[in-house]
Amino acid sequence: QVQLVESGGGSVQAGGSLTLSCVASGRFVQMQAMGWYRQAPGQPHELVAQISAGVWSPRYLESVNGRFIISGDSATNTVRLQMNSLKLEDTGVYTCHALARVRWGRDASDYFGQGTQVTVSS
Repeated sequence: QVQLVESGGGSVQAGGSLTLSCVASGRFVQMQAMGWYRQAPGQPHELVAQISAGVWSPRYLESVNGRFIISGDSATNTVRLQMNSLKLEDTGVYTCHALARVRWGRDASDYFGQGTQVTVSS
């Protein structure tokens, strides 16, 4: 199993910045991707940013492209999301995601953290 522990959420004024961090632990043989989802009140989950092993360019939700930066450290199984120029519509619960293989010969599975609240105010 894979455990994901997030940190760094909080409240910030519009135009400000926050950085989220997520550390993966547990027994897995391969980490294929890590990223962040978010859910705004009354809205479905949406993938905000993701980095994948072997893929040079991260993927971003169009509305955050150019403002958010995702980075990862494979040595520590950590992923960070630097959020700049935050807008009111960035408010939501941000959840860390990992796509990991726990055993060779088995498909990779999705794992999610508990989520951390990000609130952007005017």
